Amino acid sequence: MEPDCFLSNQREAPGPRVRVLKLGPAAVLPEYVSGEAAGADLRARLTEPLVIPPMGRARLPTGLALEIPPGYEGQVRPRSGLAARQGLTVLNAPGTIDADYRGELQVLLINLGSEAVTLREGDRIAQLVIAPVSRAAFEEAVELAVSERGAGGFGSTGT
Repeated sequence: MEPDCFLSNQREAPGPRVRVLKLGPAAVLPEYVSGEAAGADLRARLTEPLVIPPMGRARLPTGLALEIPPGYEGQVRPRSGLAARQGLTVLNAPGTIDADYRGELQVLLINLGSEAVTLREGDRIAQLVIAPVSRAAFEEAVELAVSERGAGGFGSTGT
């Protein structure tokens, strides 16, 4: 039997093994809520309700610390339902959790809606995607190869 400190609520998952440390008894492991979900839900670990006013932001603890294997990262992404219904989204989306970070996983939310939103202990606040990392080798150049797009930036390829 696997120890409880693994993200193991889907033991058959073919992806990397992520060790999860619960920083308190009420913390909840990330959970995939459908068979093909790419993101595992993260829950708020709050001692009292938290109100985020319109255009307000808050850093919410999850009560979890992760040990992501080398060569992977955690991406903290918004939950579409929260964004659509209440205007809550992850401010630095996607937030990146590096494989060598061992502190508490926290989620930075912003309320882009017109009403205050109250969050409570255990509310699903974001989703966690574990993804492979590719590190580039940067080298200085004196010129770059010509491309069809060239230097065209924001909106240059159409609407």
